[in-house]
Amino acid sequence: MNVRRRTRSRAQRLIPAAAVAAVTALGIGTLSACSGDKAVAANTSKFDVVASFYPMAFLAERIGGDHVHVTTLTSPGQEPHDLEISPQQIASLEESDAVLYLKNLQPSVDDAVAQSSVGTKIDAASLTTLENHGSEVGGHAAGHESHEDGESTGKDPHIWLDPVRYAQVAEGVGKAFEKGDPKHAADYRKNTAALVKQLNDLNTAFENGLAHPRSKVFITTHAAFGYLAERYGLTEEAVSGLDPESEPSAARVRDLERMARADGVSTVFYETLVSDKTARTLAKDTGLKTDVLDPIEGITGKSRGKDYFAVQRANLKALQQALGAK
Repeated sequence: MNVRRRTRSRAQRLIPAAAVAAVTALGIGTLSACSGDKAVAANTSKFDVVASFYPMAFLAERIGGDHVHVTTLTSPGQEPHDLEISPQQIASLEESDAVLYLKNLQPSVDDAVAQSSVGTKIDAASLTTLENHGSEVGGHAAGHESHEDGESTGKDPHIWLDPVRYAQVAEGVGKAFEKGDPKHAADYRKNTAALVKQLNDLNTAFENGLAHPRSKVFITTHAAFGYLAERYGLTEEAVSGLDPESEPSAARVRDLERMARADGVSTVFYETLVSDKTARTLAKDTGLKTDVLDPIEGITGKSRGKDYFAVQRANLKALQQALGAK
């Protein structure tokens, strides 16, 4: 498995200001013609929202409804952690009414938002509580470097996989939309309430579906499910840290093999956007099965569902089967 080095200097990560100015000067029509761009220029008659990646775009679309125009910086199938924001996307950001992102997940987005003059900046991480997960794995306390010197924040950003935290974020986004576009505030409140109810129902489905598992331990290749595990009384053991492409140590692999035998683990989970090589190697060495547990960082043709709720229900089914939950 190739491990890409993520720590970059600030100078390497940032798009030069002159480049941003040049792109902006080209005009919105030029940007709109770039069909390959992930986020084309906004400046529509609606409340224009730039979302950093799928979980943020999903919230914006469900809460905004017909009143918003949502563009996404991360294309389907792209690993969000790898995103390097383009000058066209920065120009799009400048033309938008709001940006919805998750700080410390995508450093290039954080930098662009910090420099942007966009009127409404919504950091999903500030709308709920974050915790440390994955620090015991391979020395990767957080995995997503967001500072100039590569120092890690230590906080797990995968809050959207916990329906309760995701609902808290949804409520905060709804309030921000109301403030940013007050003439449609009533609809934003209504849409937010409907979405929160669905998330509460999803939480209940997970609570009931995982109430009586045969085993409470599951193994993943990516430590994305710490909040979900904590919410439902499970234990996630990850091959790698919070960074989905960090290389596990031989000692870690041996520990997981022993743990699988001791805890009656049946399955090694992998995700759709990253190679399953590590999962299959571990499964072969331990006689375990492999299955998908999707962190829902993007929806593609390989996803087990067409939106957040469908994929979460597929995740619940996979966990029930692996853990022997009735």
